[in-house]
Parts: sequence; structure tokens; C-alpha cells
Amino acid sequence: MLLAIDVGNTQTVAGLFGPPDPENKEFDLIDHWRIVTVAERTSDELALLLRQFLGWHGVTPTEQITGIAISSVVPSVTANLRQMSERHFGVTPCVIEPGVRTGMPILYENPKEVGADRIANAVAAYDLYGGPSIVVDFGTATTLDAISTKGEYLGGAIIPGIEVSMDALFGRAAGLRKVELIPPRNVIGKSTVESIQSGAVHGFTGQVDHLVRCFIQEMGDSTVVATGGLAALIAPLSSTIQHQEPWLTLYGLRIVYERNH
Repeated sequence: MLLAIDVGNTQTVAGLFGPPDPENKEFDLIDHWRIVTVAERTSDELALLLRQFLGWHGVTPTEQITGIAISSVVPSVTANLRQMSERHFGVTPCVIEPGVRTGMPILYENPKEVGADRIANAVAAYDLYGGPSIVVDFGTATTLDAISTKGEYLGGAIIPGIEVSMDALFGRAAGLRKVELIPPRNVIGKSTVESIQSGAVHGFTGQVDHLVRCFIQEMGDSTVVATGGLAALIAPLSSTIQHQEPWLTLYGLRIVYERNH
């Protein structure tokens, strides 16, 4: 069985794959869990959390987990996950980093600058939909990544995430308070709460749609895939997003693991 772990700045998502399907030889996603990313959490604490999740399926880490795949944008957590994997699971993890075979050329000026999660997303999107394709990931930052017809990572765009932007608004505007991020009844808000919801939901939808159209002008017609915690909020309102894949990063981790084993 494979344990895939995607560490973001705000949240960490773990997925349990396996065992491989005898027909297509691929791991299947059995379950997934989301926890808050805490940079100070030790390898022992991480092991305890994951053991509890795995226990729901009766999985014994040292006996049934044969591989661990990791993408992380938090270096301290990456180091602790390496230690956790070796000490508590008895495996050397496959970490997306320079030197790991992803099967995707990175056409960035400095390939080392591309976040591991963005590479995993690109690998998964190309595997599922081919190219050219565009991945929109709604996380701490909203990222857009472009993949060519040949399966090359071309580059992308990074903008402040929805929740980060809203926190900045509430922190700087004394008269505004936090609201639930849901689509308002009307685009023209009839209250301060609805006005904030309209600006956030429809404003970020318009921002993403504009960027996607600009990408398409440079790339040609592309398949557009959304992922990330807030994809379900924006995708239904978007005129450019065609597919939602909530666990796209986990699938990309599985593919990278298989290419290195």
C-alpha cells in the first residue's frame, strides 16, 4: 500500500492507495485525510496522527505500507516526514525534489523553483487529460500551471489565495468582519455580508477565468482542471474550468512514486 502526503503552507493532505489493481497494475485511492500544517510538529507526532488515520482501515504501517510519496513546500515538515518514514514506517520516502524522475521536463528558468505540488498536479493532469492542459489549484496561493502537448511543464502564474486575500481584507478594514465563503443570492449584494461574498466568490472566479483565457491565447485550446480546497466553490461558477479533481496532487504523487519504483 502507498501513503501519499502533500504538505501545503496551510493544510496537509494524506491519501492511502492500494493495493495495486491486478488489471491495470495501478494503486487505487482508498481514503484521504486533511490536517492543519504545523511546521513545528515532530516526526513522532506526525507518525501518531497518520497511524490513527490508518487504523481506521486496520492498516499496520510497518507491515502493509510499502511506500511513501511526499510533496512539500514546508522544508521543516519535509525533513520530519523523512525521519518519520524511516523510523516509524521502515521505508525510504519518494520526495518530489531535484533528481527524482517525474517523467515531465520542467521548462522553467530555474526548475528548482517550481513547487513540488505544482509538479505533481501537472504530472497527474497530463496523465488524465493529456495536453495542452491548465491546472488551477486553489490553495494558500492560487496557482495556474501550463502543460504542453508534449507533456512539458511550461510555467504558470501565482496569485494570493482566496482565504489569504480575505484575511488581509478583514485585518486592514476595521468595519468588516469575516463571513462564510459561499455564493451570495445575487451578484449585487444587499448587505455587507453579501457584498463581501460577491466580491470574493465572483471576483476570484473572474480573475481565474481571465488568466485562463490569457494562457489559452498563448497555448491554444487547452483542458482546464481545478483542484485544491476551494475548487468546489469556484469551479461551478467558472466559464473556463472543465474538470474538478479534488485529489489531483495525490494522484500525481502516486504516478511519480511508480516511475521511481
